[in-house]
Amino acid sequence: MATLTSLNVGMPQDVPWHGRTVHTGVWKYPVDGPRTARRLNIDGDGQGDLEGHGGEHRAVLVYQTDSYRHWEEHLARDRIEPGQFGENLTVDGLPDDEVCIGDRYRIGGAVFEVSQPRVTCYRVGLRMEEPRMAALLVSHRRPGFYMRVIVEGDVAAGQEIVKVADGPEGMTVADIDALLYLPGHPRDDLDRALRVRALSPGWQASLRSLKEQAAKEAAGDVPAGASGNTGLTTAASSPPPAWTGFRPLRVDAVREESHSVFSLTLSATDGSRLPAWLPGQSVTLRLRPEGTDTPLIRSYSLSNDPGDGRYRISVKQEPHGAASTLIHTKVRVGDILEVAAPRGTFFLNDSDRPVVLASAGVGATPVLAMLHALADTGGGADRSTGTGGGPGTGAGSGPGTGTPREVWWLHGARERAEHPFAAESRALLDMLPESHRYICYSHPAAGDRRGVDYTATGHLSADAIHSSGLPADADAYLCGPTGFMDDLTAALAGYGMAPDRIHIETFGAGAALNPGVLPSAAHAPHAPAEAPASPGPDVSFSRSGLTVPWDPRYASLLELAEACDVPTRWSCRTGVCHNCESALLSGDVTYDPDPVEPPAEGDVLICCSRPRDGIVLDL
Repeated sequence: MATLTSLNVGMPQDVPWHGRTVHTGVWKYPVDGPRTARRLNIDGDGQGDLEGHGGEHRAVLVYQTDSYRHWEEHLARDRIEPGQFGENLTVDGLPDDEVCIGDRYRIGGAVFEVSQPRVTCYRVGLRMEEPRMAALLVSHRRPGFYMRVIVEGDVAAGQEIVKVADGPEGMTVADIDALLYLPGHPRDDLDRALRVRALSPGWQASLRSLKEQAAKEAAGDVPAGASGNTGLTTAASSPPPAWTGFRPLRVDAVREESHSVFSLTLSATDGSRLPAWLPGQSVTLRLRPEGTDTPLIRSYSLSNDPGDGRYRISVKQEPHGAASTLIHTKVRVGDILEVAAPRGTFFLNDSDRPVVLASAGVGATPVLAMLHALADTGGGADRSTGTGGGPGTGAGSGPGTGTPREVWWLHGARERAEHPFAAESRALLDMLPESHRYICYSHPAAGDRRGVDYTATGHLSADAIHSSGLPADADAYLCGPTGFMDDLTAALAGYGMAPDRIHIETFGAGAALNPGVLPSAAHAPHAPAEAPASPGPDVSFSRSGLTVPWDPRYASLLELAEACDVPTRWSCRTGVCHNCESALLSGDVTYDPDPVEPPAEGDVLICCSRPRDGIVLDL
């Protein structure tokens, strides 16, 4: 008979860590007497990070005395006290390789249902003073598990644990954990796991993504093994890059799109067609200014038809922008530029739902490529030059044979002179049978025509969204300045659009994800405060516009990025969760420790890697 040997609770606290402060509830301690198990936790207990822990399906965490003994031997520790793995219930019995998702147990006056394995997280390593702990829990197949509370009631140490129902399919906690985190994701096992209704929604979504990826590989749509673990990160959701590193491309055309935006059209030096790409993706340029050995590395969205055979990037001339100024003043037709293959997880899906393309300023570039893709089967306009449509909303070739999806084009600009791609976007919209456009000018010039050049004065705002008549069931793609996207995301969510259907592409580095770390003052990316004693190969963070020498004092590229205040995303910090997975645009790395499962082809896990030579990261 299984037994509850220790009941452990603890409220979240702030803990110093690596010069920062972590808010965490991983510190649990045994308590005497009964406590009430409630829907979201046990009385006296709390979770610090409700994104990764807590909630109905993660109300109570369970760990086993047998695993305690295993870790005492493996880590060479005399005794590990109950609660040190962050669990609420320390139990004698209920091993991970026997307990199944959906099993139900009665303890005292409460009934629980097993809902998912433990989430991999660096904080258990923080409590255990063993940074590798998240990876060890997975590789040793001893993760522990969460339970939801079916019947609230009192529980106390010493009580027997009585099994009252078997979970369907016989999928153990260890089986489910390995299915997501370890290499090899058998389709039959994925099907079985997805039939278990008790499995938490988050895990169901991850396994469903793996199943979809397995189906694409089986159909030959994507190369087998090249996509990494799509159940863990969207970084692995796009195809492998068409080439590695940088290749020379020739500048075929330079064209002004507005007073501040200009475009370069690039082609292969041998005259062949360049590989197609997903609408919304970007390329990275390596520019070499005269008089310096340090290149400028910048990423730019592609703005033309993905099947055109050429690449067009559109650049905003920033007043103090080193790269944009260099391109604008020095690059001419016939010049050769170094370009990395198209990359990115911001791209148009193949849904049948309505689609909203919203942008401000030069943020129109990736969504314009999406508009090209939606109109790809239409005709009547020269999409390479943007001609074929008049200035009004009704000009152009008339309804074409483009996508039957309802398409909404929303754009914000200051005035007509600062409105890039105005004629081109009108021509494309006129080719679509179900298209709408809503243009806002914040400061229209005297000659700008309301109802012709623009729809309304002001910014794209919540009021504009509510008055536009957008379908709430659409997929939305947003690109523009941070404030614009924050405001528009909130407006679309308030309008009723599902958050998982709102996709954003930011200028520069993406948003950070550092779970549990309390916010601190933001700093622009910079070189580390202390120069390396023995500098290694260059590490370039392309989106942050920063190149620094590798410093062997850092354990990983993640630690170097943090020292530079480059925004990063991570959770386990040991090569398990793949939150840190980033595009490796150029160069090679070594791993220590090796990741539990390799990342997608052309990607790198920065939490456990170091540069082998000069590298360029999409960060």
